[in-house]
Amino acid sequence: SDNKRPCLEFSQLSVKDSFRDLFIPRIETILMMYTRNNLNCAEPLFEHNNSLNVNFNTQKKTVWLIHGYRPVGSIPLWLQNFIRILLNEEDMNVIVVDWSRGATTFIYNRAVKNTRKVAVSLSVHIKNLLKHGASLDNFHFIGVSLGAHISGFVGKIFHGQLGRITGLDPAGPRFSRKPPYSKLDYTDAKFVDVIHSDSNGIQFIKCNHQRAVHLFMASLETNCIANLIFLIDLSLYKTSCGISFLQTSCYQAKLFKDVLKERMEGRPLRTTVFLDTSGTYPFCTYYFVLSIIVPDKTMMDGSFSFKLLNQLGMIEEPRLYEKNKPFYKLQEVKILAQFYNDFVNISSIGLTYFQSSNLQCSTCTYKIQSLMLKSLTYPERPPLCRYNIVLKEREEVFLNPNTCTPKNT
Repeated sequence: SDNKRPCLEFSQLSVKDSFRDLFIPRIETILMMYTRNNLNCAEPLFEHNNSLNVNFNTQKKTVWLIHGYRPVGSIPLWLQNFIRILLNEEDMNVIVVDWSRGATTFIYNRAVKNTRKVAVSLSVHIKNLLKHGASLDNFHFIGVSLGAHISGFVGKIFHGQLGRITGLDPAGPRFSRKPPYSKLDYTDAKFVDVIHSDSNGIQFIKCNHQRAVHLFMASLETNCIANLIFLIDLSLYKTSCGISFLQTSCYQAKLFKDVLKERMEGRPLRTTVFLDTSGTYPFCTYYFVLSIIVPDKTMMDGSFSFKLLNQLGMIEEPRLYEKNKPFYKLQEVKILAQFYNDFVNISSIGLTYFQSSNLQCSTCTYKIQSLMLKSLTYPERPPLCRYNIVLKEREEVFLNPNTCTPKNT
């Protein structure tokens, strides 16, 4: 209608504003509120008379979305899509914190100093929300780059009582190796999770391309990230959890929060995990374990490779986390494999055996007592088996598996 007020717009800044900041620094914090009632039109959180916007529901979850360093003033490319995904996921309040005037500068250290000022400004608005009946426990801060540290500083102001903080590629320069009170820390909220997608150093200039943002959005929009495997220990990440996953070194992401709760036992806990993804959205990967049992020690010094073929004719050779180790007393080996496609209806398993170089035998045959393929990504799927297999060295054999019989699972 003609009487409808105009939508709030994210600050439209440019490199000119970065130059201007060199001589006339400015800082301003604008709160842009979105709900399912105003999905495409941001509104102010508070009215001019300081009353709360009628679309804000104090009983619902509130996500605070905070961007990072904007050296040339560009609008985050991911912003609108992030808002859409959040509101599609849950009926909530979403508050976009626009601190572009303060983040748009060529002087990175100035933007760093401004993070504390933004946090103080946000604390004033939060205290106002609390007077209207909102709860800190319902607040989830999602901060990108410098926005992650702003979230941490807000958490410190409220003594770690925020419900959750998610840091997406927190900025490294001027924060790395600083004490907890000078950066985002795991004590800043009741639950703090951080995604680092660049282990070789933060590329803080390229804030539009931060992979952690897109990983997090994919985790909300698809089920695939929730089904990825967390590896708790870096040494296992670099080698394999093909055998030791049974000793709880690997977890499905969707179960990981429950695992943490069990470990905490009433005290704060900090845990580092590693997550394998594919290179493109939605970053899905699928994990299988191939278990092989042989009846004797004739294959002690060999190794296997395998591939999967589905009923549609698609074939894929996986990434093996480690060359399978030699057979032990039970003459059994487990191979952890990662696929970029989900093989639901597996028609055959391509298996090849390689004997060690000093024991090659082109005429020899090798017996396998049983083979079992199990999905780690979807453990509810029944495992597939094949029994009494004969192989020749370096000759690939395609096996048609069947659902395992109960005594062999």
